[in-house]
Amino acid sequence: MSMSKLFKVATWNVNSLKVRLAQILEWIAQQQPNLLALQETKLENKNFPLQAFADLGYQVACHGQKIYNGVAIISPHPLYDIQTSLPNDDDPQCRILMATIQNIRIINLYVPNGAAVASEKYHYKLHWLKQMTDYLKQTETHYPNRIVLGDLNIAPDDRDVYGPINLRDQILISALERQAFAQLLNADLQDSFRIHHTESGHYSWWDYRLNAFKRNHGFRIDHILSSRLLSRYCAECTIDKTVRTYQRPSDHAPVIACYRICD
Repeated sequence: MSMSKLFKVATWNVNSLKVRLAQILEWIAQQQPNLLALQETKLENKNFPLQAFADLGYQVACHGQKIYNGVAIISPHPLYDIQTSLPNDDDPQCRILMATIQNIRIINLYVPNGAAVASEKYHYKLHWLKQMTDYLKQTETHYPNRIVLGDLNIAPDDRDVYGPINLRDQILISALERQAFAQLLNADLQDSFRIHHTESGHYSWWDYRLNAFKRNHGFRIDHILSSRLLSRYCAECTIDKTVRTYQRPSDHAPVIACYRICD
């Protein structure tokens, strides 16, 4: 008879791995995730502190560049079939990292911010999301167990924004961005957080300015999306705001989801 156990998955935009390394290592030691996806590592692969994670029993796949962007997948389990871009895509920005862990396909994304609605960067963001969505739909049947997670830089609806009326049509919450998020979900994905929480007021990012965190003026833009088959086994999903109270914290908090899987 097989026994189920919790498979803990987390995503965290750390806004510089070099600055936040001690916090991340402490958090891993406390939480012991089966998978941690990082964004904005801002480190080239050759400078990634692999040994620090190995000392905790964790393997690392990373895809980084100097100063900007950068993604990593950290796990105590072996990482297979690692990809750092979409097929036939030559985008130089390090924003995608995919790997398979225990028969679960992990797709770690750092979606472009978009800067301002209607800007060149905004159109780049929408194009980037369209390419990713097309890929996810094309590979839907190939990976029935998959998790798409990361800093997706979109607050899907008004519950995910502290002041939705005043902020309407701004970056992160514009209609086209929300449509793009909905298209992502149409690739057989569900928002793990909304399976367990339907109310407003839960955020994962707070601006450093204007005491936004203390006032809880935030946005829920960090997400864990899982295939519908896997979503049936999602036992919980939370946002760990504790680390946002640390000295020199990232402006993002980790999002954690637990899935019941069989041995």
